[in-house]
Amino acid sequence: MIYDVQKAGMWKRISAYIFDLIILGIVSVGVAFLLSVALQYDSHTDERNRLQKEYEDRYQVSFDITQEEYEALTPEAKQHFDDAYHAFVTDTQVSQKDMLLLNLSLIITSFGILSAYLLLEILIPVWLKNGQTLGKKIFGIAVMRADGVRLSLFQLLVRTVLGKYTVETMLPIFLLLLLVFNLMPLVSVVGIAMILIIQLILLVSTTLRTPIHDMIAGTVTVDLASQMIFESTEELIEYKKRLHAEQVKESPVE
Repeated sequence: MIYDVQKAGMWKRISAYIFDLIILGIVSVGVAFLLSVALQYDSHTDERNRLQKEYEDRYQVSFDITQEEYEALTPEAKQHFDDAYHAFVTDTQVSQKDMLLLNLSLIITSFGILSAYLLLEILIPVWLKNGQTLGKKIFGIAVMRADGVRLSLFQLLVRTVLGKYTVETMLPIFLLLLLVFNLMPLVSVVGIAMILIIQLILLVSTTLRTPIHDMIAGTVTVDLASQMIFESTEELIEYKKRLHAEQVKESPVE
Protein backbone atom coordinates (compact mmCIF):
# COMPACT_ATOMS: atom_id res chain seq x y z
CA MET A 1 0.00 0.00 0.00
CA ILE A 2 1.33 3.44 -0.91
CA TYR A 3 1.63 5.55 2.24
CA ASP A 4 1.73 9.33 2.52
CA VAL A 5 3.52 9.90 -0.78
CA GLN A 6 4.59 13.48 -1.51
CA LYS A 7 5.53 12.98 -5.14
CA ALA A 8 8.27 15.16 -6.60
CA GLY A 9 7.29 17.85 -9.05
CA MET A 10 7.78 16.97 -12.70
CA TRP A 11 10.05 19.95 -13.39
CA LYS A 12 12.32 18.98 -10.51
CA ARG A 13 12.46 15.42 -11.79
CA ILE A 14 13.22 16.57 -15.33
CA SER A 15 15.92 18.97 -14.15
CA ALA A 16 17.57 16.30 -11.98
CA TYR A 17 17.33 13.81 -14.86
CA ILE A 18 19.03 16.18 -17.32
CA PHE A 19 21.81 16.99 -14.85
CA ASP A 20 22.41 13.29 -14.10
CA LEU A 21 22.26 12.42 -17.80
CA ILE A 22 25.02 14.92 -18.59
CA ILE A 23 27.27 13.49 -15.87
CA LEU A 24 26.39 9.95 -16.94
CA GLY A 25 27.35 10.77 -20.52
CA ILE A 26 30.70 12.25 -19.51
CA VAL A 27 31.65 9.25 -17.38
CA SER A 28 30.38 6.76 -19.98
CA VAL A 29 32.35 8.37 -22.81
CA GLY A 30 35.50 8.47 -20.68
CA VAL A 31 35.31 4.78 -19.79
CA ALA A 32 34.33 3.85 -23.37
CA PHE A 33 37.33 5.74 -24.74
CA LEU A 34 39.71 3.84 -22.46
CA LEU A 35 38.11 0.54 -23.45
CA SER A 36 38.29 1.35 -27.16
CA VAL A 37 42.01 2.03 -26.86
CA ALA A 38 42.57 -1.17 -24.89
CA LEU A 39 40.55 -3.27 -27.38
CA GLN A 40 42.12 -1.55 -30.45
CA TYR A 41 38.75 -0.59 -31.90
CA ASP A 42 40.21 2.01 -34.26
CA SER A 43 42.68 -0.42 -35.80
CA HIS A 44 39.88 -2.91 -36.51
CA THR A 45 37.84 -0.11 -38.07
CA ASP A 46 40.79 0.90 -40.26
CA GLU A 47 41.18 -2.69 -41.41
CA ARG A 48 37.48 -2.89 -42.30
CA ASN A 49 37.75 0.39 -44.24
CA ARG A 50 40.80 -0.95 -46.06
CA LEU A 51 38.81 -3.99 -47.21
CA GLN A 52 36.01 -1.71 -48.43
CA LYS A 53 38.49 0.45 -50.33
CA GLU A 54 39.91 -2.64 -52.05
CA TYR A 55 36.47 -3.60 -53.37
CA GLU A 56 35.68 -0.02 -54.39
CA ASP A 57 38.96 0.18 -56.34
CA ARG A 58 38.42 -3.24 -57.89
CA TYR A 59 34.91 -2.44 -59.12
CA GLN A 60 35.46 1.32 -59.58
CA VAL A 61 32.46 2.23 -57.36
CA SER A 62 31.83 3.99 -54.06
CA PHE A 63 29.63 2.26 -51.51
CA ASP A 64 29.16 5.51 -49.56
CA ILE A 65 26.38 6.97 -51.72
CA THR A 66 22.90 8.15 -50.80
CA GLN A 67 19.66 6.54 -51.94
CA GLU A 68 19.08 9.50 -54.27
CA GLU A 69 22.49 9.03 -55.86
CA TYR A 70 21.81 5.32 -56.30
CA GLU A 71 18.44 5.97 -57.95
CA ALA A 72 20.10 8.40 -60.36
CA LEU A 73 22.37 5.66 -61.75
CA THR A 74 21.64 4.03 -65.09
CA PRO A 75 20.29 0.46 -65.03
CA GLU A 76 23.70 -0.86 -66.04
CA ALA A 77 25.46 1.16 -63.34
CA LYS A 78 22.95 -0.04 -60.73
CA GLN A 79 23.59 -3.65 -61.68
CA HIS A 80 27.33 -3.09 -61.51
CA PHE A 81 26.97 -1.46 -58.09
CA ASP A 82 24.75 -4.28 -56.81
CA ASP A 83 27.21 -6.92 -57.99
CA ALA A 84 30.10 -5.10 -56.31
CA TYR A 85 28.22 -4.62 -53.05
CA HIS A 86 27.07 -8.25 -52.98
CA ALA A 87 30.64 -9.43 -53.48
CA PHE A 88 31.79 -7.12 -50.68
CA VAL A 89 29.20 -8.07 -48.04
CA THR A 90 29.52 -11.80 -48.77
CA ASP A 91 33.30 -11.75 -48.36
CA THR A 92 34.05 -13.89 -45.29
CA GLN A 93 36.78 -11.56 -44.06
CA VAL A 94 34.46 -8.55 -44.29
CA SER A 95 31.57 -10.28 -42.50
CA GLN A 96 33.89 -11.44 -39.72
CA LYS A 97 35.26 -7.93 -39.32
CA ASP A 98 31.73 -6.46 -39.23
CA MET A 99 30.69 -8.96 -36.56
CA LEU A 100 33.81 -8.19 -34.55
CA LEU A 101 33.11 -4.45 -34.72
CA LEU A 102 29.50 -5.02 -33.69
CA ASN A 103 30.59 -7.10 -30.69
CA LEU A 104 33.26 -4.57 -29.71
CA SER A 105 30.73 -1.74 -30.03
CA LEU A 106 28.39 -3.58 -27.66
CA ILE A 107 31.15 -4.37 -25.18
CA ILE A 108 32.58 -0.83 -25.15
CA THR A 109 29.17 0.82 -24.98
CA SER A 110 27.70 -1.52 -22.37
CA PHE A 111 30.67 -1.45 -20.00
CA GLY A 112 31.07 2.31 -20.37
CA ILE A 113 27.44 2.93 -19.47
CA LEU A 114 27.37 0.25 -16.76
CA SER A 115 30.42 1.78 -15.07
CA ALA A 116 28.72 5.19 -15.07
CA TYR A 117 25.49 3.76 -13.67
CA LEU A 118 27.29 1.86 -10.91
CA LEU A 119 29.08 5.04 -9.85
CA LEU A 120 26.32 7.62 -10.24
CA GLU A 121 23.17 5.59 -9.54
CA ILE A 122 24.40 3.15 -6.87
CA LEU A 123 27.62 4.22 -5.12
CA ILE A 124 26.67 7.89 -4.83
CA PRO A 125 23.06 7.19 -3.69
CA VAL A 126 24.42 4.77 -1.05
CA TRP A 127 26.71 7.56 0.15
CA LEU A 128 24.11 10.36 -0.01
CA LYS A 129 21.26 8.07 1.20
CA ASN A 130 17.57 8.32 0.26
CA GLY A 131 18.37 7.04 -3.23
CA GLN A 132 19.71 10.45 -4.20
CA THR A 133 21.93 10.99 -7.20
CA LEU A 134 23.86 14.24 -7.59
CA GLY A 135 20.97 15.71 -9.60
CA LYS A 136 18.36 14.61 -7.06
CA LYS A 137 20.47 16.04 -4.22
CA ILE A 138 20.69 19.41 -5.96
CA PHE A 139 16.95 19.59 -6.67
CA GLY A 140 15.79 18.20 -3.33
CA ILE A 141 14.13 14.98 -4.42
CA ALA A 142 14.66 11.40 -3.28
CA VAL A 143 13.68 7.81 -3.99
CA MET A 144 11.98 5.48 -1.54
CA ARG A 145 9.97 2.28 -1.54
CA ALA A 146 6.35 2.75 -2.56
CA ASP A 147 5.24 2.13 1.05
CA GLY A 148 7.40 4.93 2.46
CA VAL A 149 10.40 2.88 3.62
CA ARG A 150 14.02 3.67 2.74
CA LEU A 151 15.44 1.83 -0.26
CA SER A 152 17.47 -1.32 0.31
CA LEU A 153 20.66 -1.93 -1.66
CA PHE A 154 18.90 -4.76 -3.50
CA GLN A 155 16.09 -2.46 -4.65
CA LEU A 156 18.63 0.14 -5.72
CA LEU A 157 20.41 -2.52 -7.78
CA VAL A 158 17.15 -3.71 -9.37
CA ARG A 159 16.08 -0.14 -10.13
CA THR A 160 19.43 0.78 -11.67
CA VAL A 161 20.85 -2.38 -13.27
CA LEU A 162 17.63 -4.05 -14.42
CA GLY A 163 15.42 -1.01 -14.95
CA LYS A 164 17.60 1.90 -16.05
CA TYR A 165 20.61 0.08 -17.50
CA THR A 166 19.13 -3.06 -19.08
CA VAL A 167 15.58 -2.12 -20.14
CA GLU A 168 15.75 1.65 -20.63
CA THR A 169 19.31 2.02 -21.95
CA MET A 170 21.04 -1.10 -23.29
CA LEU A 171 18.01 -2.67 -24.97
CA PRO A 172 17.36 0.46 -27.11
CA ILE A 173 21.11 0.79 -27.81
CA PHE A 174 21.32 -2.85 -28.89
CA LEU A 175 18.34 -2.36 -31.21
CA LEU A 176 19.91 0.84 -32.54
CA LEU A 177 23.18 -0.97 -33.29
CA LEU A 178 21.25 -3.65 -35.18
CA LEU A 179 19.69 -0.84 -37.19
CA VAL A 180 23.04 0.84 -37.87
CA PHE A 181 24.60 -2.45 -39.02
CA ASN A 182 21.47 -3.16 -41.10
CA LEU A 183 20.57 -6.30 -39.12
CA MET A 184 16.80 -6.75 -38.57
CA PRO A 185 16.00 -3.04 -39.15
CA LEU A 186 12.22 -3.51 -38.86
CA VAL A 187 12.52 -5.34 -35.53
CA SER A 188 14.87 -2.61 -34.29
CA VAL A 189 12.52 0.25 -35.14
CA VAL A 190 9.45 -1.52 -33.71
CA GLY A 191 11.33 -2.48 -30.52
CA ILE A 192 12.59 1.05 -29.85
CA ALA A 193 9.14 2.50 -30.55
CA MET A 194 7.48 0.05 -28.14
CA ILE A 195 9.88 0.93 -25.31
CA LEU A 196 9.25 4.65 -25.82
CA ILE A 197 5.47 4.15 -25.97
CA ILE A 198 5.42 2.04 -22.79
CA GLN A 199 7.53 4.63 -20.97
CA LEU A 200 5.24 7.44 -22.13
CA ILE A 201 2.08 5.56 -21.11
CA LEU A 202 3.47 4.90 -17.62
CA LEU A 203 4.52 8.51 -17.12
CA VAL A 204 1.16 9.85 -18.27
CA SER A 205 -1.31 7.31 -16.88
CA THR A 206 0.11 6.29 -13.48
CA THR A 207 -0.81 8.33 -10.41
CA LEU A 208 2.80 8.84 -9.34
CA ARG A 209 4.14 9.29 -12.91
CA THR A 210 6.06 6.02 -12.53
CA PRO A 211 8.67 5.22 -15.23
CA ILE A 212 9.73 1.68 -16.10
CA HIS A 213 12.64 1.51 -13.63
CA ASP A 214 10.45 2.57 -10.69
CA MET A 215 7.69 0.17 -11.76
CA ILE A 216 10.17 -2.74 -11.83
CA ALA A 217 11.72 -1.91 -8.45
CA GLY A 218 8.55 -0.86 -6.63
CA THR A 219 9.95 2.59 -5.90
CA VAL A 220 8.76 6.18 -6.19
CA THR A 221 10.43 9.58 -6.54
CA VAL A 222 9.37 12.03 -3.83
CA ASP A 223 9.93 15.57 -2.57
CA LEU A 224 12.43 15.11 0.25
CA ALA A 225 11.50 18.26 2.16
CA SER A 226 7.90 17.15 2.71
CA GLN A 227 8.21 13.36 2.61
CA MET A 228 8.62 11.19 5.69
CA ILE A 229 10.89 8.21 4.89
CA PHE A 230 11.03 5.36 7.39
CA GLU A 231 14.13 3.31 8.12
CA SER A 232 12.24 -0.01 8.16
CA THR A 233 8.82 -1.59 7.83
CA GLU A 234 8.71 -2.02 11.61
CA GLU A 235 9.26 1.72 12.09
CA LEU A 236 6.46 2.44 9.62
CA ILE A 237 4.09 0.09 11.47
CA GLU A 238 4.94 1.68 14.83
CA TYR A 239 4.29 5.14 13.39
CA LYS A 240 0.90 4.04 12.08
CA LYS A 241 0.05 2.59 15.49
CA ARG A 242 0.96 5.84 17.25
CA LEU A 243 -0.96 7.85 14.69
CA HIS A 244 -4.02 5.63 15.11
CA ALA A 245 -3.77 5.85 18.91
CA GLU A 246 -3.63 9.65 18.75
CA GLN A 247 -6.63 9.74 16.45
CA VAL A 248 -8.61 7.50 18.82
CA LYS A 249 -7.60 9.61 21.80
CA GLU A 250 -8.67 12.83 20.09
CA SER A 251 -11.98 11.40 18.92
CA PRO A 252 -14.95 12.60 21.01
CA VAL A 253 -16.43 9.97 23.33
CA GLU A 254 -20.10 9.34 22.67
